Amino acid sequence: MIRLEHSIEVNAAAERVFEWLVRHLTDKEAYCAWHPDHVDLRWIKGEPGREGSIVYAEEVIHGAMQKLRFRITKVVPNHEIVYRPLFPVSLIVPANTFLIEPTGDGRCTYTVNGSIRLPHWLFRRGRIESTLCHIRKEGEALKAALENTMS
Repeated sequence: MIRLEHSIEVNAAAERVFEWLVRHLTDKEAYCAWHPDHVDLRWIKGEPGREGSIVYAEEVIHGAMQKLRFRITKVVPNHEIVYRPLFPVSLIVPANTFLIEPTGDGRCTYTVNGSIRLPHWLFRRGRIESTLCHIRKEGEALKAALENTMS
């Protein structure tokens, strides 16, 4: 199994990070502004950001358009969002997590976790590295947006 993880410390309270994240996972315009490779976002069942809801997203990873559907399986306000790809992607990617952990002094750590149930050698060269680069840039954009709007 391949583990994908990226953490970044953010100079903002966990509540602000969670609010920012939910807003960018709710609104297509905000989602597309978050990362240049984000193309589309639509909630196709339920309310955005709620357990049981299903979202459709398009983004470019490693030069290829990814058209994905995810079910939100767990939401712990100001702390965690777990989302699971729907079939057939769920056979390879069991779940992904956005985790926000306070570190004190109004700061927190934002972490993205995921895993892939296949050996590395089955992926096109650079695919894992491209995915890690994508989630790293998402974290950096989140951090920059929140820290640049602080007064």
